[in-house]
Amino acid sequence: QVQLVESGGGLVQPGGSLRLSCVASGFTFHEYNVGWFRQAPGKEREGVACVSGRDGSTYYGDSVKGRFTSSRDNARNTLYLQLKDVKREDAAVYYCAIDNLVGVKCSLKSYEYDYWGQGTQVSVSS
Repeated sequence: QVQLVESGGGLVQPGGSLRLSCVASGFTFHEYNVGWFRQAPGKEREGVACVSGRDGSTYYGDSVKGRFTSSRDNARNTLYLQLKDVKREDAAVYYCAIDNLVGVKCSLKSYEYDYWGQGTQVSVSS
């Protein structure tokens, strides 16, 4: 059974940093594309970052480029998202997700992903 569990969310001040984690189980983690998405109230789910399983290439949404870094530790079946220089508009529920396809470039489109975690809330306030 595929399971994704996010953690690390919380309250952060503007300009601050936070690291999110996503622990995966129930499948061969290193083979698959993994992604981070976020959704703020009243807004559509937005692709934040993804890491390809085939070569570890990482891609970012335009709104977070240069500020967020995603990485994966295949030995720990864990995906990370490092948030830096956090802005108020980064406040959202953050989700990790797995794409069932193998050997393709990862995508920032949420409909490409098949399994989702329950999400972790990131709030931004001074």
